[in-house]
Amino acid sequence: MNKFFSETAENAKTSAVREILKIAQSPDIISFGGGLPSPDAFPVEEMKAVAVDTLTESGYKTMQYGTTEGLVPLRNLIVDLMDKRSVKTGVGNIVITTGSQQGLNLTGKVFINPGDKIACESPTYLAAISAFKPYKPEFCEVDMDEEGMRMDALEALLSKEKIKIIYTIPDFQNPTGRTMTVERRKEMLRLATKYDVLIIEDSPYGELAFDGDPMPPIKSFDTEDRVVYLSTFSKIVCPGFRTGWICASEEILNKYITLKQGLDLHTNQFSQYMIEKYFTTYDVDAQVDKIIEMYKAKRDAMITAIEEHFPKEINYSKPAGGMFVWAELPEGMDTKEIFTKAVERKVAYVPGGSFYPNKSMDNTLRLNFSNMEIDKIKVGIKILGELFTEEINNR
Repeated sequence: MNKFFSETAENAKTSAVREILKIAQSPDIISFGGGLPSPDAFPVEEMKAVAVDTLTESGYKTMQYGTTEGLVPLRNLIVDLMDKRSVKTGVGNIVITTGSQQGLNLTGKVFINPGDKIACESPTYLAAISAFKPYKPEFCEVDMDEEGMRMDALEALLSKEKIKIIYTIPDFQNPTGRTMTVERRKEMLRLATKYDVLIIEDSPYGELAFDGDPMPPIKSFDTEDRVVYLSTFSKIVCPGFRTGWICASEEILNKYITLKQGLDLHTNQFSQYMIEKYFTTYDVDAQVDKIIEMYKAKRDAMITAIEEHFPKEINYSKPAGGMFVWAELPEGMDTKEIFTKAVERKVAYVPGGSFYPNKSMDNTLRLNFSNMEIDKIKVGIKILGELFTEEINNR
């Protein structure tokens, strides 16, 4: 049957994270693998009441086709959310997507031609690489430090290459957990203006700030409609509803809307009604505060366990929010090979090599702390610490 497949299908690779999630589904595995929110954070009881109210009040409307742009009351709600994030916008600047992952895929459709150059953090979000790759861009990795993408490295790249798009996750980045400073956000926008580049700002974790207020988005400094902002309800409500949004100029959004029509017509109507009703019925700020308190305790437990059990040769991030810790083993070690041994000891993580579009950095790994109980975090990190110590000593 291979003769019938398109080049896109032939070249598609299975996601390493998806495969690891399959392994991690075993109940006896302590998994730091998938980037899953904690089920304890999901407002199940509230949503039971919301479902009844939504069907009672809106009935058939929740089951009918909707507009591609999305439910107007939900888009108005997002306008208010964006205002809280210091972004002044209007309902005409918002389109609802089937999760922010669809926003990434549509971004590829809207902007990327074969050979276009995309600047991205090194490492960057694996599913963004997967979303963009079918459109055959060239990824140009930009080095990071603990304050996010380095602007000196970005300008060096922009000055010598014709970059079309800068793709960035400035808040508690996936996979590193690092956060870009306000100064660098402003500088990125300045450089994008100087070199006439578009910025795709991916912000699924922005509200999950443990140590102070969330940073203002790059979009909040945008006066030229140069920033396309992607976000989602997956981390502050639940991921299963698959509801996110894009905030951009109407000119840009018209292209997204046209291409989304051919993809799925519109995002799930019932999910949109449910989320809008949930926000207007309950104290969502209190829900976010609950999530932050829960995840902060888990982050603290993981960092404390790492400090106690990981060998000193391993470097790791100390995220100020979000869901991930990033670790780098000594050069020459391969976390894909070690992963098999970790699973034998009933612990899983994500090897870091897949987060690099071009580089070979197989001595890295990502640890998720949001979806595991604190006692299991302590046990799992102790096991990994023992394993890594053995591997380093046996080199």
